[in-house]
Amino acid sequence: MLEVIDGVPVTNLILEDLTLTGEGRWENASWTDHRSIDEFLLRNVVILDVFLFTSFIQLKFLLTYPRKVSVINSQVYVMPCLTSQLLVNLQYLDLSDNLLSDMTLTESLCDQKPTLMELRVLNVSGNPLKSLSTISRQVTKLTKLTHLDISRSGFSAMPSHCSWPFTLRYLNISRAKLSKVTDCLPTTLEVLDLSNNNLKDFRVILPSLRELHLSGNKFLRFPDGRLFQNLQMLEIQSNTLNLFGGSDLQFYKRLENLQAGQNKFVCSCDFVGFLQLLLKGGGDVVLTDKEDSYRCDSPLYLQGESVSRVHLSVVVCHQVLFVSVSCGVALLLASLVCVLLWRLHVFWYLKMIWAWLKAKRSSQQRQRRRNDEGSEALISFDAFVSYSERDASWVENFLVPELEGTNDSSSQQPLTLCLHKRDFLPGKWIMDNIMNSIERSRRTVFVLSENFVQSDWCRYELDFSHFWLFDARGDAAILILLEPLSKDDIPKRFYKLRRLMSSNTYLKWPEEEERREEFWRSLRCALSGDE
Repeated sequence: MLEVIDGVPVTNLILEDLTLTGEGRWENASWTDHRSIDEFLLRNVVILDVFLFTSFIQLKFLLTYPRKVSVINSQVYVMPCLTSQLLVNLQYLDLSDNLLSDMTLTESLCDQKPTLMELRVLNVSGNPLKSLSTISRQVTKLTKLTHLDISRSGFSAMPSHCSWPFTLRYLNISRAKLSKVTDCLPTTLEVLDLSNNNLKDFRVILPSLRELHLSGNKFLRFPDGRLFQNLQMLEIQSNTLNLFGGSDLQFYKRLENLQAGQNKFVCSCDFVGFLQLLLKGGGDVVLTDKEDSYRCDSPLYLQGESVSRVHLSVVVCHQVLFVSVSCGVALLLASLVCVLLWRLHVFWYLKMIWAWLKAKRSSQQRQRRRNDEGSEALISFDAFVSYSERDASWVENFLVPELEGTNDSSSQQPLTLCLHKRDFLPGKWIMDNIMNSIERSRRTVFVLSENFVQSDWCRYELDFSHFWLFDARGDAAILILLEPLSKDDIPKRFYKLRRLMSSNTYLKWPEEEERREEFWRSLRCALSGDE
């Protein structure tokens, strides 16, 4: 081949997809100006008899001039140091996808000998390298090296400290097996690619870094932006991010481009709102990957939906506010209903009905016991007196002395009255006392006044008797008016009492002393049942 190109001014020598069957005897092309050769590339070259193949040392006349040499995917397991020493002008060396190990790479870089001193770019990706410390030690001497690609290797750990050339700006350790980053990383880096590793955290300060590639790892959140004060581009796709927001990006002071798609996002209201703002170009950071790469993983009803097309309701996004407003409205309505019920005396009706039902049940139980025993109800009192506590003085000073005969001037046969203060059994439920007293009394006397109709529930407990009385024995009720009181003055909740006042006559307490004798006589007649 060299004879074929003899006399041709060659600048790039590229050999691809070749199978070499010979022994590699190289002859100088006498008419070719080898100093014009700038690039030498071998790709996908197969040497059948590799152990018979002669060294490239015979190509000295070719190797001293090129600035760029690439031997890619050619099953190279070592480049002898003698060959490396021939590459005195080399600035770019690509030995990717070969069989170099830590030991043979050490041989290829001549260990600590000053070799390849002009080298700027070194690519040894896709080789079975294991030790990152060996790599860093071998490239430290390369004082002009700016780019190093050691990706697709077998690195499983990163030492705590490493030495690197001060000129190194680009480092690619992607597609390895790293689970942790340490201070081994050079602080001079401007571009760092750690994609497709097993990283979960990043805590190394890199003040000069402009680009950081972390896609394909296991990050749950963004690294702290204070570690990268000059970062302009961040790739963190295909991790385990659930969401992010302004607080995650606030310390990335110079961040311009972000790629964070293909993560399992929880589409919360804050996240959806923030991301849709970025997608519309409303933020300081530009999302440079596709909109469809941002999809919801949860909640379940949004799974697979593009975040850009998600619309969450007010109920979902402002649950606390919604619940607060709902509770406030419900409380207001409940208050209004309670006020309305109170104004309509519904609570009073309910209490009275419950008390009446309970007392009625007790009365029925007593009746059944009497039936079983074959006895009749015991009548112990001539009248049960229902009155307001504020009218107790009239009852005690006038009614009781007159009817029970304690008044010396009374010549009539004394009657027996039932008064709650005196005759109720202590310790017994008051409604049972009332029902029991009514059952054991021939008549019930209601002492009506303003005090009676305006008293509170505790006073109405005594007046409960009309629930039972007017249902069962309405003719046994006797009404006494202590003061002028019309039917309209009685609250509507005493509807049976109002009806009784409309249909029955009642006794009025006279203010004149001379008319009281007639009052007492009428009352006695009513109590005795005489016309």
